[in-house]
Amino acid sequence: MTDDKSDAVTNEKSEGDIPPDRLAINPRSAHYGGDLLMRGIGINFRGARKHNIEEYSVSEGWVKVQAGKTMDRKGNPLLIKLSGDVEAWFEDLGDDAPKISKNA
Repeated sequence: MTDDKSDAVTNEKSEGDIPPDRLAINPRSAHYGGDLLMRGIGINFRGARKHNIEEYSVSEGWVKVQAGKTMDRKGNPLLIKLSGDVEAWFEDLGDDAPKISKNA
């Protein structure tokens, strides 16, 4: 029985090392993850490393990026939704960190 518990703990740790399917940097969003953002999230979009992602969804295959300096009527940045392959990982785990992608 102790082996089953240790396996469960191992699985929980590995799940904690994979970022969520959807995450946003805006505190007003329902998908905001303040503690997760402190760890640093790496994003590959269409095979290229991106640093300007405001929100992403791996399962739906899209990212939202800011449209220049354009603001909406409430003063929030205007976002554009782009579709493509998205891959996310925690940057604090190094180069060989476990990644979440649509195929995984």
